[in-house]
Amino acid sequence: MTIQERKEREKEMRRQQIIDAAEKVFTSRGVCDATIENIAEEAELSPATLYLYFKNKDELYASLNLRMLEVLVQKTEDIYHQDRLNPEKKITALKKALYEVYEHNPLNVINVLRFQSSEELRKLSPELSSQIKDGARKYLGAIAGIYKDGVDEGVFLNRHPTAFADIVWGLFTGVVLWEETKRGFDSKKDFLRPTLELAIEIICRGIKKN
Repeated sequence: MTIQERKEREKEMRRQQIIDAAEKVFTSRGVCDATIENIAEEAELSPATLYLYFKNKDELYASLNLRMLEVLVQKTEDIYHQDRLNPEKKITALKKALYEVYEHNPLNVINVLRFQSSEELRKLSPELSSQIKDGARKYLGAIAGIYKDGVDEGVFLNRHPTAFADIVWGLFTGVVLWEETKRGFDSKKDFLRPTLELAIEIICRGIKKN
């Protein structure tokens, strides 16, 4: 390994160290209340060091978007390319994949969804904004591809695949944010899983051709 390669590896390790610390702080304090100083303390680094890697808190938080998107893209594309599953079973498998993304870190997923629906995305650097948009295109493309395969096989209604992908993602984000609100009534009960299962079941019934 060359000196330059070692430096690049160390730089990436430090960057991931900062992102890990940020995830803990954003989860515990919330995005609005978290500060660069909080994150630096969690990472055991100086605030000045964090600014060497990220322009501001929004840039750092956007990196958590990318981390979640990478997992989501992998899971949706894996389902899309599973030849042993027919299109209907692939859509059912999406239910499990989406829930697993949420279950990994519920508070972070909720914060990310809120961030993506705000004006904050427009404040990011062109590079980060492009990466987030590219990730979104990939997972929506995988979901749309599953539906298109079902249309081509004659088992789903002939509707626009992209519209279907938007509906599935909109349903997931809406259910997550709404069910999080309901946790205020009972913080110990998991409302999301049964609601998501019912929603996907209703979708599967509605798109069948026969």
